[in-house]
Amino acid sequence: MNAPSTGTAAPPLLDVRGLQKYFPITRGLRQRVVAQVRAVDGVDFTISEGETLGLVGESGCGKTTASRCILRAIDPTGGAIVYRTRDGRTVDLAALSPAALRPLRAEIQMIFQDPFSSLNPRMTLLDNVGEPLLVNGMKNRRERAERVAELLRLVGLRPEFMHRFPHAFSGGQRQRIGIARALATSPRLVVADEPVSALDVSVQAQVLNLLLELQSRLKLTFLFVAHDLSVVRHICDRIAVMYVGQLVELAPTDAIFGRPQHPYTAALMRAVPVPDPRVRSSDGILGGEVPSPAAPPSGCYFHPRCRHAQERCRVEAPALREIAPDHMTRCHRAGEVAF
Repeated sequence: MNAPSTGTAAPPLLDVRGLQKYFPITRGLRQRVVAQVRAVDGVDFTISEGETLGLVGESGCGKTTASRCILRAIDPTGGAIVYRTRDGRTVDLAALSPAALRPLRAEIQMIFQDPFSSLNPRMTLLDNVGEPLLVNGMKNRRERAERVAELLRLVGLRPEFMHRFPHAFSGGQRQRIGIARALATSPRLVVADEPVSALDVSVQAQVLNLLLELQSRLKLTFLFVAHDLSVVRHICDRIAVMYVGQLVELAPTDAIFGRPQHPYTAALMRAVPVPDPRVRSSDGILGGEVPSPAAPPSGCYFHPRCRHAQERCRVEAPALREIAPDHMTRCHRAGEVAF
């Protein structure tokens, strides 16, 4: 973790402002829109160059949807995604047409969750890893083969493997292939969507250490989407916690684990297992159900499950505010009570 201080004068590499993604719920023969699923509901964060920001939360909280909006794999409903390009320009990715966005695709790449389904089983490693190079103008097959050999060495695989098919490799090796493909176009920002969740624990550590090594060597910036907090703690400089489409806390990793300032974050921390049989597990179980993003509760979205909720929490939606340097939270009672 070698991110620069968030207080530096350099502008962020990525600045997400009020990001929204709503999916319509339709009904009837005329497909009349009757409601909206607020998958991402006003998310704000920045990522500095060379930093790893972890985006965490329960399944269905909107973290993967937010990451795909940043990639423009899906179009956001609202908000701005301000990106600083390699030549120093700042552009709003959310407002670009597909044609204007295409030259920037090489700078922002993705590592997918499932290393098997993300690779074409009918293509060799040479074609799987070399396809981004072909799409971006490298027509000479020999040049592509040389670049693929270099990428395979970079991720710890032998270059002669390039003529094999994905089924010949283990899950960990396939994820290394996926990482090689993501790095083919020399990106500046890499979105990693739960890149180790489908791997064995021993292999997870190897892949995480590889990502840290590559970040240091290639000066990469990561948006790391995950639900495993022990993984996030190992690799991330800062953590953004999402709940029902909203960002509820954003802070440096040490502050999140040591001094959480939102009751939902605190419950997540208590649920992390401690690798010591002599230590009793804390009660991290939350009561109630996760609200539907199609019909979120009034006021604070977390108030139906919060034991610290007051009447204000039920009627007034809290804003994301700074309660300590570089520590943001969306809670009326942050600083008043110990979560």
